[in-house]
Amino acid sequence: MTEPVRLSKRMSELGLCSRREADEWIERGWVRVDGKIVSELGSKILPNQRITIERQAAAQQSRRVTVILNKPMGFVSGQAEDGYKPAVTLVSGDTRWKEDKTPIQFHPSHLRSLVPAGRLDIDSVGLLVLTQDGRIAKQLIGEDTSIEKEYLVRVQYTKPGKLPDSDLKLLNHGLSLDGKKLLPAKVRWQNDDQLNFILREGKKRQIRRMCEAVGLKVLGLKRVRIGRVKLGELPVGQWRYLSSDEQF
Repeated sequence: MTEPVRLSKRMSELGLCSRREADEWIERGWVRVDGKIVSELGSKILPNQRITIERQAAAQQSRRVTVILNKPMGFVSGQAEDGYKPAVTLVSGDTRWKEDKTPIQFHPSHLRSLVPAGRLDIDSVGLLVLTQDGRIAKQLIGEDTSIEKEYLVRVQYTKPGKLPDSDLKLLNHGLSLDGKKLLPAKVRWQNDDQLNFILREGKKRQIRRMCEAVGLKVLGLKRVRIGRVKLGELPVGQWRYLSSDEQF
């Protein structure tokens, strides 16, 4: 017989919401298992049992926003660190991109629980996703995510001559970090001093460390795409809402 699992874990696995949201909905009596309301935190169910959520939960979820920000240098993705401001402080009515076509009216409540779905280092720029929606966070940074992230990386070779083709192949597949083999990447020259990286994982300072391993120094790093969502013409330091017809 299949082992019972926590209801909140199962809801997250099914992509209904994040675990935190699941716990909140369970406490409010918004979750049914095989038609019966389950309101006790930590309740366990069998994987084949049917989970439904009340309309209030769906309505609350539909009001959650996701923001696409063009992060400048000098801002951290998450919590404030060493005197540096978090990227969320850039989100205000004044910094919203004038070309944003979404009909959503900015409201200060959109800043509540608006968290980064993935990191972008303090010295890196470009596309950063901030979301109130646990489903999107799980999609982008969950353990089994396979969504591509694309970067433009300006580099300088620290050895004589040019980077050998064999080392470019290593960047594509064959390097390890922290004793663990990296997933295959797509790395190619964009122009004489700029590489295009497409990754399906995001270890801490991964691109910088990969480059270092083959004698390349990173001079600039910009994320330009996550899945199907592109940075496009969004100006530095400005943001827009993810529209209802956009999907990562």
